[in-house]
Amino acid sequence: MSHSDDTDRSETDDGVPEEAIAEARRDAPDWEDDYLDRVADRLVFNYDLEKDFSTRGEGFDLYGRMTIESQKHFFHPALSYANHGSAEHLFCRRTDRITVADCERLVALGHELAEEYVDADEEHYSTDFTFVSLVPGIPEEAGEFVAGFRDRTLLKFGYYGHYEINLLVVAPERETLVASREAHVEEAFRLWDPIETEEPGLLDLIARRLQI
Repeated sequence: MSHSDDTDRSETDDGVPEEAIAEARRDAPDWEDDYLDRVADRLVFNYDLEKDFSTRGEGFDLYGRMTIESQKHFFHPALSYANHGSAEHLFCRRTDRITVADCERLVALGHELAEEYVDADEEHYSTDFTFVSLVPGIPEEAGEFVAGFRDRTLLKFGYYGHYEINLLVVAPERETLVASREAHVEEAFRLWDPIETEEPGLLDLIARRLQI
């Protein structure tokens, strides 16, 4: 019985053993921000994480990159076909406020990054650019913009796959969040709701969205 009690104490609220998180985060940064550190605990199993990331003159507290490769086999793994690659680039930062203009600037940044990050060819299936803003509160106008937002761009009429830009605005202290339609990574930022281990996991949800 005492062994079971020790096991319970060594698990997080999401039912993930703390030693597993510690192992996964061994080479990951420490954000010295309780909220971001806990979000990183949820992301670290699927994303390569970086701290204080800058691109195109914009700075972010957290950057994450996830890649998924899928291929079908013909009798033997050495004989593969229909290779597809998908990726997600996650950018997160704290800011004093969020406006519709701020959201539109992030969308424009996403399109700029697509030119740099997307290798458009027959094996590319999808690339997502997800921008997360952590704010004290979510203004109604910005929240409505994010909730109704979707931006998907086909590459060579879809022959080279597509890329998508997602927006997510979180007010951690108020435990409120608004996500655009395809920003399924929102689960990692909703710390006030534990991840249900019997439901599809974070990676499963993302893979389902990527149709891998």
